[in-house]
Amino acid sequence: MKVTRIDDAQPYQAPGHYDMRSLRLHGWDISDSKNFWVGLSHFLPGGGAEKDASPLEKVYVVLSGEITIVQQDGETVLSAMDSCFIGPHEEREIINRSNQPATMLVIMPYPENAK
Repeated sequence: MKVTRIDDAQPYQAPGHYDMRSLRLHGWDISDSKNFWVGLSHFLPGGGAEKDASPLEKVYVVLSGEITIVQQDGETVLSAMDSCFIGPHEEREIINRSNQPATMLVIMPYPENAK
């Protein structure tokens, strides 16, 4: 078992994100996870991620606050303990439209040949 204490989590830069701070909880150089990594993202009011479509699937779990997921067919607001699955090549934009910070857990597989 590998425990990651929040005080030991390492920051990382997520491309295309703004007004957001992220911490790596598992995977990469934090733990021996072979199939996926886990990040914790803190979005300031107005923060988010630019429109993008990754070849990787991902799961978002909102832990606190509200996050709006914008897609071609509309918008979905996720509140605390709501989650969503974004499939491979599915375009999405992330926005914190509230006046409160929002925290989200991100679970993703590694890019091919990355680990």
